Amino acid sequence: MKTSTRACSLLVGLAVGLVGDLARAQELAPALGIGLPVIGRLTPRAARDIAASPWSIGGETLDRDFADYASYKPYLGPLGAKSIRLQAGWAKCEKRPGVYDFAWLDAIVDDARAQGVQPWLELSYGNTIYPGGSGVSLSTGFPHSPEALAAWDRWVTALVRHFHDRVSEWEIWNEPDGNKNGMAPAAAYVDLHIRSAAIIRAAQPRARIYALGLAAKIDYAAAVLAGLKAKGRLDLVDAITIHGYPHNPDDTSNIDALRAVIAQFNPSIEVRQGETGAPSRLQPTFALKNLPWSETTQAKWDLRRLLAHRAKDVPASLFTMSDMRYNWDGELRLNFKGLLGANPDLTISHVKAAYRAVQNLFAVFDDTLVRLADYPFACDVPASRRLALTGYAQRGSGRQVVALWLNDAPPADENRVIALDVTLPNASFREPVLADLRTGLVYRIPPERFTQTPAGLAFRALPVYDSPLLLAEAAALPFRRDNLARAPN
Repeated sequence: MKTSTRACSLLVGLAVGLVGDLARAQELAPALGIGLPVIGRLTPRAARDIAASPWSIGGETLDRDFADYASYKPYLGPLGAKSIRLQAGWAKCEKRPGVYDFAWLDAIVDDARAQGVQPWLELSYGNTIYPGGSGVSLSTGFPHSPEALAAWDRWVTALVRHFHDRVSEWEIWNEPDGNKNGMAPAAAYVDLHIRSAAIIRAAQPRARIYALGLAAKIDYAAAVLAGLKAKGRLDLVDAITIHGYPHNPDDTSNIDALRAVIAQFNPSIEVRQGETGAPSRLQPTFALKNLPWSETTQAKWDLRRLLAHRAKDVPASLFTMSDMRYNWDGELRLNFKGLLGANPDLTISHVKAAYRAVQNLFAVFDDTLVRLADYPFACDVPASRRLALTGYAQRGSGRQVVALWLNDAPPADENRVIALDVTLPNASFREPVLADLRTGLVYRIPPERFTQTPAGLAFRALPVYDSPLLLAEAAALPFRRDNLARAPN
């Protein structure tokens, strides 16, 4: 991101209310502090209508029945994510030694694929039917006895052979560095990864293999890479998945740190965001606990988090489709990070604001939209604020989409807009519009609000707040135009 001290004015913003349907958009637009005429709403795209994208949605914990796929599957395809992360659940597949029941996973994999959503499978956790087989949670560590490891190998072999024609991406374990009981040392992970990845490669030579599902500890990843290098098996890692739940969703310092470590071993290994997301209400446990979340702040956090990764060309998986009910040492605890609210019986109670917001983002940011490296802009942002701005262009047409938002603080429940004068030296717009990913509303930018200058295309009093807006060529966005009376400027 490049900034300069060119003309950029700050106007007083007004509180934003939640936007309802388009019939109310005319009266609400002035209250948004945007002062632009509403001309339509972004149109969601189902997964089957999107050829490819970098987005995945979380389908975790189904192996332990903490969420219910049957309840949320009607919402999966319409969301627009192109893949879903699933935990394959050794203990759920093999309840009697040597007898594998993949029916539960078959039903999920087949339904997701029918909706245009490609599953990727994470291999975990342990299995208590074997001595030394460990348990079914993070805290119990890896299977470690010779008998359990031999059984693990047989399960991985059976799993990959069973799904080889439907699944080609495999992740080995989940957050081993998050184990607080010392049951998952890096050396043990190296051995588990090598034996598992070798089985996958033998059955499926072109498989993509993801390592670690790293919780946070970059030094753990460094130790694992060093161990793989010492054994000559760095070839068994196509990417490292990393998780992250910072209060400010724009903090991607863990991505930078991991990339720096990987560069020391094999720069061709990719980084993928494997799990990240915010709750929709205060919760006393799990990531981002004890903070006053709302459905509004969840929607903003998720949007910013995904686009912060898109700005670094990092594929990302959002945690998760539905609220979950964990069995935590015999006590039921709810995790409210779902895009869908869940009842105590795990049926869906309602669609959250974050679902609609993320649906809008997935509709726009498919693989035809390419990031423009070092996209320049000029704007005098107030000293207390910071602006994120990234430019993209459609492959083929070159139509531009510029994502921008205030990213100096975690998202607020209150929505206050400031107006900035922004100059884009490399911009090219025939019909510029402004789209709010959170609400889906699309605004027309009148000719008097932008001017071609020697420095570039200058926009006057462009509204910005702490949730992503898209300054875009109208033809680059999937949206439905509506004949609404023009809202006053």
